[in-house]
Amino acid sequence: MNQLKNILLVDDDDVYVFLTKIIIEETELVDRISVFGNGKSAIEFLEKNANDLSQLPEIILLDLSMPILDGWGFLEEYILLKPKLGKKITIYIISSSISPHDLKRAKEISEVSDFIIKPISKMKFVEMIKSI
Repeated sequence: MNQLKNILLVDDDDVYVFLTKIIIEETELVDRISVFGNGKSAIEFLEKNANDLSQLPEIILLDLSMPILDGWGFLEEYILLKPKLGKKITIYIISSSISPHDLKRAKEISEVSDFIIKPISKMKFVEMIKSI
């Protein structure tokens, strides 16, 4: 199975972030997990490292409900930034939202690979890695 260098976890829920990091670390499939508490910080990181392939993630796990810049705002900014990134990045929305509107909206954004209801299981995470 592929070993990933970097994952971005964009979520403001400290408990969820803590538990998700444990799940990811237990798989031993990821070298580095970078955590951002809002979409603005994550976008700034991507902009700063747009040409540094060693820093760019293979996967972004994105929450929808966050302060400063939510997941939808992040996606709008990411779509504009994407042509400048030197690497293909797979985005998964990981949300507690069960709104059919959110699910439909996510499916309409080609940059989003899947919409997963929190929490993410170890088995689901491993499936995500296999699909890349």
